[in-house]
Amino acid sequence: MATATMRKTRGLWRRSFFPNLPPIPSLNPSIRHRNPANEGQEGEGVAAVVKIDRRSSSPSRRHLVLLHPPDRRPGGSSSRQNKTKQKQEENQRNEANKVQVGEEEMAGLARPQFVLFGSSIVQMSFSNGGWGAILADIYARKADIVLRGYSGWNSRRALQVLHQVFPKDAAVQPSLVVVYFGGNDSIHPHQTGLGPHVPLPEYVDNMTKIALHLKSLSDKTRVIFLTAPPVDEDLMNTTLGNVFDMVRTNEACGVYSQACMKLCDEIGVKGVDLWSSIQQTDNWKNCFTDGIHLSPQGSKVVVKEILKVIKEAEWEPSLDCRFMPVEFPEDSPYDMVGNDGKTINICNFDFNKTALWDY
Repeated sequence: MATATMRKTRGLWRRSFFPNLPPIPSLNPSIRHRNPANEGQEGEGVAAVVKIDRRSSSPSRRHLVLLHPPDRRPGGSSSRQNKTKQKQEENQRNEANKVQVGEEEMAGLARPQFVLFGSSIVQMSFSNGGWGAILADIYARKADIVLRGYSGWNSRRALQVLHQVFPKDAAVQPSLVVVYFGGNDSIHPHQTGLGPHVPLPEYVDNMTKIALHLKSLSDKTRVIFLTAPPVDEDLMNTTLGNVFDMVRTNEACGVYSQACMKLCDEIGVKGVDLWSSIQQTDNWKNCFTDGIHLSPQGSKVVVKEILKVIKEAEWEPSLDCRFMPVEFPEDSPYDMVGNDGKTINICNFDFNKTALWDY
């Protein structure tokens, strides 16, 4: 009795809303039949698919869904043509948005990438008026400064992950990589055999491998090595002596720094001698917050030396921020309005940068 009532109710519901549909012979979830409305049209004789939604417990609420023949389905030929057209238009837009950087084409809003790769002096370079943040400000709308800093690391550990951080098959390779390792390598060996110390010959070999890998990424990838900076031993022992059991001397930092600069000359990599340049500044010990890590004053020395190398390098294309293109430099009626009633394009305004970084 219940089944007969359900069939009757379903039949009344169906005839009320779909009077032109042929009878449904069974309760199978999928039933194929001819749609008389399509006779004589394209797709004539092609069966439609009728599905019954059995999720509802009430027979009067079971939905009858008619899936139209292929010529009228959402995925039919007309829809496929529209999708193909939309895809072609999207490809044309992507092609129009490509920008030329050297000989590499990068789609969309991709900018040249400057990667900072190193230990804590790199990881902390975006805080406390750090040199990474300063570079990001100087190269705003011109290059993206990408941070790959790993506190406490030495050159041995960097070499272990080098191919993961800089894969050769990456879609876009960096235009510049600034590398700093050496300070932790120079720490004296610990009696336990643990710790970050790396013997000087191995340090030179590790840095050689890092440089050669980075230079192989592309013909346009440039590399700058930063040497180990000096350390303020008194301040370091006061601030960090109760935390770390280490012996780190300014003399050892100088030895590793000299070895790094010598390597740069041998393999044709640009180098910045931080050990010498920081100690040549007035009150150089003010360049550190804890005897090791850089204060805002120390970061300014790093930026000045990096910009000097970039300026003097004969790289094509130039990575000098003064000569790199600005993203979206076009004039617009939405630009700021000056006192003369005309718009002013401020995309190239340096504000306080020109005076600070006149190098």
